[in-house]
Amino acid sequence: MESGALAGAELTEHAREAILRTLTAAPKSRRQLMDAMTRKGYPPEVLEPLLERFEEVGLIDDAEYAGMIVRTRHGERGLSRRAIAQELRRKGIDDETATGALDQVDDDDENDAARDLVRRRLARTTGLDREVRMRRVVGMLARKGYSPGLALSLVREELAREGDEADEEPYGGFDDL
Repeated sequence: MESGALAGAELTEHAREAILRTLTAAPKSRRQLMDAMTRKGYPPEVLEPLLERFEEVGLIDDAEYAGMIVRTRHGERGLSRRAIAQELRRKGIDDETATGALDQVDDDDENDAARDLVRRRLARTTGLDREVRMRRVVGMLARKGYSPGLALSLVREELAREGDEADEEPYGGFDDL
């Protein structure tokens, strides 16, 4: 592109084909497409009208893309709303669109997902020391964007449900949290 070998309608057609190839591989946000095509050397004045047209015909839909990200990241990976919001920002989704997509997940959904993650991880750590189990599960939830308070309370509940006695320390030995 930078050599100037393509110009005008030919450059626009090459950019259109490159955008379509990128969209064929996986859905993308408008900003992701703009960034990817700019890195390939297409000028913004060629890309803007193409991206506008793709939005008009529905090939680019940031709201739908954000909704898909929320459904998959929460449903399949158990990520918290906070972690998903960060991912949406990285993908170029504006705050208003992200908020609308994140409304699919309420507090109950988030707590249920966290509880499910805790149960599954605790089941894999049976036989280990209580402190080790707590540290591993709380760490896993933290990496998925859950607050330390929620993580500790859910781990304690599930350990108590297993019949494990709750310890007397206020944070289960995690004084440095």
